[in-house]
Amino acid sequence: MTTDPATAARLVDELVALMQLEPLGGDRFVAQSEDIGTPAVFGGQVLGQSLAAASLTVGADRPVHSMHAYFLLPGEHAPIEYSVDRVRDGRSFTTRHVVARQQERIIFEMSASFQTVDDGVEHQFDMPTVVGPEGLASELDQRLALGERLPERWRIKGLEPHGIEYRRVEADDLLTPEVRPSESAIWMRAIAPLPDDPVVHRALLAYASDHGLLRAAMLPHGLSFMSGQVRPASLDHAMWFHRDFRMDDWLLYVLDSPSASGARGLCRGSLFTRDGRLVASTAQEGMLRVRR
Repeated sequence: MTTDPATAARLVDELVALMQLEPLGGDRFVAQSEDIGTPAVFGGQVLGQSLAAASLTVGADRPVHSMHAYFLLPGEHAPIEYSVDRVRDGRSFTTRHVVARQQERIIFEMSASFQTVDDGVEHQFDMPTVVGPEGLASELDQRLALGERLPERWRIKGLEPHGIEYRRVEADDLLTPEVRPSESAIWMRAIAPLPDDPVVHRALLAYASDHGLLRAAMLPHGLSFMSGQVRPASLDHAMWFHRDFRMDDWLLYVLDSPSASGARGLCRGSLFTRDGRLVASTAQEGMLRVRR
């Protein structure tokens, strides 16, 4: 499904606006929520907004290099208040702690570290050799192709275009995937140009990094979110930013899951630009309760 340029621009503008927080005074901010069809608010939204909130209290000369978050309660599709604690302002590093609340309930907390731009040694893993995004079906196209097989709860929000497009490298059935190793890869990008503000790109990458990550722990068991077989929930999320990037250029999200036990799955991700630069890494543990 091709989104016309005007609609693509509108959808991306809405995503950028979602990362814009209204100040309430005293390092407190409020942000709106979107409903993408999930029962609770999408975890990536809270990740991106919390990073945007922390960034509002740090100078532009200190970009974020890591964030570590815990999802404490399911969020509602309603405004979220973010409170930032200025934990430390050092000569090179700055630390912030963010708490997200809805109706006085703490639903999420995150710590982030920011650093001055410094020179040092460099190395990285090589990007795996995979097919490019051209010619791959988008996840939206895959859902549309299911037709009447698409579960009813996915037939409204699940068939709407979004400001970020995802294309899976490995073709598989969204409802009944084959049992296979946990390694997978997804191409992603914003579908229209973004502002040049690096904070916007980092917040939207944090947003997108929650998409498909927990799925890596389901692949060895042939499980699917869409089938209703699994009750999933993100428990925590860590992210490290290594190099500059643009979210409106294609990024390859390489995923794996080294372990699942105790109704939890651990998943990891590496994000590469098309020219092979490793720009970010992620890790997440999530609850995976299988309905028998």
